[in-house]
Amino acid sequence: MKKVILITGASSGMGKESAKALIEQGHIVYTVARRIENMQDLKMLGGHPIQMDITKESDIDRVVDIIISEQGKIDVLWNNAGFGLYGSVEDVPLDEARKQMEVNVFGMAAMTQKIVPHMRKAKSGTIINTSSMGGKMYFPMGAWYHASKHAVEGLSDCLRLELKPFNVKVVVLEPGFIATEFGSVLLDQFDQLPKDSAYKSMMDKIRKGTADAAKGNGSSSPKVIADAVLKIVNSNKPKTRYKVGKFSVMMPWMRIYLGDKLFDSIVMSQMK
Repeated sequence: MKKVILITGASSGMGKESAKALIEQGHIVYTVARRIENMQDLKMLGGHPIQMDITKESDIDRVVDIIISEQGKIDVLWNNAGFGLYGSVEDVPLDEARKQMEVNVFGMAAMTQKIVPHMRKAKSGTIINTSSMGGKMYFPMGAWYHASKHAVEGLSDCLRLELKPFNVKVVVLEPGFIATEFGSVLLDQFDQLPKDSAYKSMMDKIRKGTADAAKGNGSSSPKVIADAVLKIVNSNKPKTRYKVGKFSVMMPWMRIYLGDKLFDSIVMSQMK
């Protein structure tokens, strides 16, 4: 059945790849991001790209009004917009940390608040929230990113129970290592951190691993995310969580079953 779908953060990577697959299946797909020029290919395929800054309430209102006026409903909201902020807790300016939370958590919440009333009245809908395997475990230098994704997990669980009486489903997507722009963004951020940081040695190890992942080494293709999103959108009873991509199952499993001290030891052994 054709559905009206809204995807945030669809100018590249997982969002764009999934949008293409959903359009190909015949769904009505609205894609939003700050860089609308990077979504013109989706328009050529039959999508509906709209420029939007997820931190601006007026932009969100405008997008929701457009979709409701044109389609009369929104069947699926995929809260996919977000970015990774890396650096030690000591080094990262709090203004940057606030921006991380504003985009990854409050932006997602703002989109949800604007669209839930329409789904609730229709007694139908699916909300997909992009978390990460990082929402279940942690690495050094990623405190703010992991904090944001842990928040996504908790918010989604509460939202799922709140919307259950209205037949609105909430699904958490937990990607592992996916070959996207995520790594290159992190590398740019490292260049802005203090050159004489007390954490330089650790940062260099993270930088090398991130650079390898950014080249696609040891990462899954965004297509695996697209396949998962297609399953969620086309299912009447989607699972509450989808772990997708390299290490998405193994790393959270290790975190849960090995305990803090052993997991810490394994992670820190990679920093030597």
